[in-house]
Amino acid sequence: MRLNYPIIFPLNQLTYVGEDDSEFFRQIHGRRFNALSSRYMLPADEEEVRRSELQHKTIQFLFNGKNYVGPIAEILKPKEAQERCRILDLGTGGGFWAIDIADEFPSAEVIGVDLAPVQPREVPANCTFELCDLDQFYLPYPSEHFDVIHARFMHTGIENYPRFLHEIARMLRPGGLVILIEPDTEPIADEKSASHFIRSGQPSGMRGWFTLWETYRRCLRDKGIDVNIPPELSNLVASTGEFDKIVSQEGNIPIGFWPKDPVALSIGQLAWMNYDIMLPAMKPLFLSSGMRDWEAKKLIEEAHQDLYYPLVRASSRLHIVHAVKKAKRP
Repeated sequence: MRLNYPIIFPLNQLTYVGEDDSEFFRQIHGRRFNALSSRYMLPADEEEVRRSELQHKTIQFLFNGKNYVGPIAEILKPKEAQERCRILDLGTGGGFWAIDIADEFPSAEVIGVDLAPVQPREVPANCTFELCDLDQFYLPYPSEHFDVIHARFMHTGIENYPRFLHEIARMLRPGGLVILIEPDTEPIADEKSASHFIRSGQPSGMRGWFTLWETYRRCLRDKGIDVNIPPELSNLVASTGEFDKIVSQEGNIPIGFWPKDPVALSIGQLAWMNYDIMLPAMKPLFLSSGMRDWEAKKLIEEAHQDLYYPLVRASSRLHIVHAVKKAKRP
């Protein structure tokens, strides 16, 4: 059981979150947000933790009940005369992945890192949570320290994602595994992307939905976020020059209740609930970007209308990459 956990600041200052964690939050337009970063503009409250759990369950269905892709079990297998394996979960959110991995690999040390202390206080003995703004040039962890680094749903809070990947490579030991999962922010209807509808001039059948995501992408760009990171993940990993055995996959995520396959239907239901929570969570970002309240409300209501009463089959896309850090040259 861990009732306190450390916070790592850019200058490697270390403190602890006790029972009163109010100093690590701030209120923005009626929602609770983290106090460490002004770039990541989704809330840090109970609704967002619920959404984090829905995302976690969606990934589990997509991975056939597993929590990961790649040779993680082989890498974490205890070896003679080897020190304890270490796992770093960047952007841990509600901590669901870190806790599951700690349970599955009890001999490994698991550290989950996030911007806000929204994780459970009672966790497996081999799991701890730390607070750190990961949107910085140098991350305060030792070089070649971790055997596995996992980062998902992170790119909307990182200005320099290529640099972020270099830091992951630095912290990972040779032969260690990185797992990256990022959602595409470009909406899809009937298997056609927003770019297709723009080029063809055809209606998408989800005008409100597509307008909301176009607005969201514009707000992210204004925050310095490169919205094209997800489809470029494998190229970015390769460009570090630090990894081999790079495997890239795409996960097509149905949204709603239209799939006939039982597993796809479960994924679609979870995705629908995720977006049902996410749409109103975008409002503080829209307002902070200069949009008037009635405009933000209308934008979200029209997107919700498309979510509740779809005329086409909506979906989204996950970009999934895992790779192994190259061994040191003799």
